[in-house]
Amino acid sequence: MVAVRALLKTRRTGLALYGTAMALLPLMFSNDYYVKVLIILGINILIVLGLNLLMGYAGQVSIGHAAFYGMGAYASAIVTTKYGMSPWFGLLASIILGGIVAYGIAIPTLRLKGHYLAMATLGFAEIVHVLFLQLKDITGGTDGISGISTLSIAGFLFDSPQKLYILVWIVVMAGLIISINLANSRVGRALRAVHGSEIAAASMGIDTAKYKIQIFVLSAVFACIGGSLYAHMAGFVSPDSFTLGVSITLVTMVVLGGMANVWGAIIGASTLTILEEYLKGYEDFNMVIFGLILVLVMVFMPQGLYGAGTRVIGLIKRRFKLIPDTAGEESAAS
Repeated sequence: MVAVRALLKTRRTGLALYGTAMALLPLMFSNDYYVKVLIILGINILIVLGLNLLMGYAGQVSIGHAAFYGMGAYASAIVTTKYGMSPWFGLLASIILGGIVAYGIAIPTLRLKGHYLAMATLGFAEIVHVLFLQLKDITGGTDGISGISTLSIAGFLFDSPQKLYILVWIVVMAGLIISINLANSRVGRALRAVHGSEIAAASMGIDTAKYKIQIFVLSAVFACIGGSLYAHMAGFVSPDSFTLGVSITLVTMVVLGGMANVWGAIIGASTLTILEEYLKGYEDFNMVIFGLILVLVMVFMPQGLYGAGTRVIGLIKRRFKLIPDTAGEESAAS
């Protein structure tokens, strides 16, 4: 009981410190451009949190989350520009659309495993991207949709990067809390069991199909919410923002940070978002660079940056006797 209370206290402290740090971060920048980068960072973290639950905990590889990202953006854009409805109805429409489509895709797709599942999600993403291009009367085709209205609450407009930043990071913190609670709940343990061995999990009475579908839908909803927030931030959406390269970048963020770890998702999304900003002058090589990062991390750091950092901290603590060297004690006893 004492250990559980200590763990909960540590988790709350970590969340409080992280939330406070992110709330104060815009004060360091006077340029709106950097605040917009932080907004994009928050959106990426939200999407990667959901994708990490799917890949890291349930063991289901998806290379199609750019499709849900785009659906969320286009749903908000269409509802607000073509029907003149509130942006909040656009956000609700994106959640409903993403949830329904994800549920319909998950039932047949999640019967597949390994590379077959990855290829199926890749095919789905390409189909959605083609629809964005070809349904010109609805999506605007290659011209996209512009004039998307900003979000507002009771007349208060989120019409500046600083105001929108606060809203986005409130949503991100909500997603982070949901992810942490889910990962440490009975559902999280069931997902880990499915990841370890689906057959063994089923033999223990776990409804593997139900949990896989639920986590797929949840990760898609996270991506759709991120897409909706992106649309209202940019005021414009086009198919170029939701390509295969975006899906690969999202997967790279999950692997780089460390799968099956919520904080790893944050580290991976933050690292690659900042790196992507520095590489804007080399956009033609982004796929090559991110692909190389993905390969190197999987070979040399299979637990990602979070796992590597944890090991380094553990070695430092043992080196300076900050924690007992249990391995040495066991060998001495033997």
